[in-house]
Amino acid sequence: MEEILRIDTVSEHDAFYHKENLHPLVSVMDFDGRVPAEYASRMNFGFFIVYLKEVVCGDVKYGKQQYDYQDRTLVFVAPGQVIQLDIHADYKPQGYALLFHPDLIRGTDLGKHIDRYSFFSYQSKEALHLSPKERKIVLDCFEKIQFELEQGFDKLSRLLIVDNIALFLNYCQRFYDRQFITRSEANSDVLQRFEKELDSYYTSDKPQTLGLPSVSYFAEKLHLSTNYFGDLIKKETGKTAFEYIQLKIMGIAKQQILDRQKTINEIAYDLGFKYPAHFSRAFKKSVGMAPVEFRRQG
Repeated sequence: MEEILRIDTVSEHDAFYHKENLHPLVSVMDFDGRVPAEYASRMNFGFFIVYLKEVVCGDVKYGKQQYDYQDRTLVFVAPGQVIQLDIHADYKPQGYALLFHPDLIRGTDLGKHIDRYSFFSYQSKEALHLSPKERKIVLDCFEKIQFELEQGFDKLSRLLIVDNIALFLNYCQRFYDRQFITRSEANSDVLQRFEKELDSYYTSDKPQTLGLPSVSYFAEKLHLSTNYFGDLIKKETGKTAFEYIQLKIMGIAKQQILDRQKTINEIAYDLGFKYPAHFSRAFKKSVGMAPVEFRRQG
C-alpha cells in the first residue's frame, strides 16, 4: 500500500502548492491550475479543509466509497481523515479551498461548537452540491476571509476571520438542509431500506450475537457515514436514528411482554440487552412503566 503523505500545517500546504502563506493557521487557496510539489494518491491533513471543486478532476475516496467530483461541489475534510485521490495524468487543479487549523478556533465559540457541523464527518459521496447562487455566497465568504488575510494583523483580525468561517459554515448547514429536502425521494428510499434492515436484524440471531443494534451498524449497511445517516433520519422523521431504533425495540418488547410466553429476563436477552435491569430502565423511560407493570395491565 502506498505511503500516506501527511501535511500537518496550513503553511506546509501553501508551500506544497507554491503559494505565499499569509497566516500560519488559515488560508484561502485559488488553485487556478497550480500543480502540487508531488502527486500523492493518499493524503492526511492536520487541519480542516473545505474544497470548492469547479470541474471534474478525478475521483476521491474515503475508505471504500468513491465520489466523482462534479462542478460546484463542496467537500469537507476534518483533521486526521485520510483521503485517496485517483487523478488523471494531466491533472491541473481548479477551484478553491478554505484551510484552517484547529488552533485558530481554539477557545472561540466556533471552536467549542465545531462538532455541530457534522458534515465534516460525511463521506465524499455525500458532498454538498451548490446552486449558482449558493456558489456565489461561498465565494463571497472566501473573499472576506482573504481580505482580512491581506490587511496584516491587528487585535480584530482573528475575531473577524473566525467569525467569517463560522458564517460560511452556517451557510453550508443551510445548504445541506436544502439538499436533504430536494433529495427527499432518495432519502425516503434510505428510510425504507433502514426499516427493512431493522426488521431483518430482529428476525435473525444478531441480537443474541451482536447485542443491541447501533446507528453505525445501519449506516454501514446503507453505505453512508454515521453522521450523514443520522442527519438524514432526523430530517425525514423528526427523530434521531438512535430514538428510531429504540422505538422499534420497544415496539417488539411490548408485543413479547403481552404474549406472556417468555419471562421479562428472557425478552431482555432476546432483544440484545446484556442485563435485564438495563432493559427494564429503558422500557420504563420509553413507555412510562416497568415491563412487569405493563404485562399486568395488559
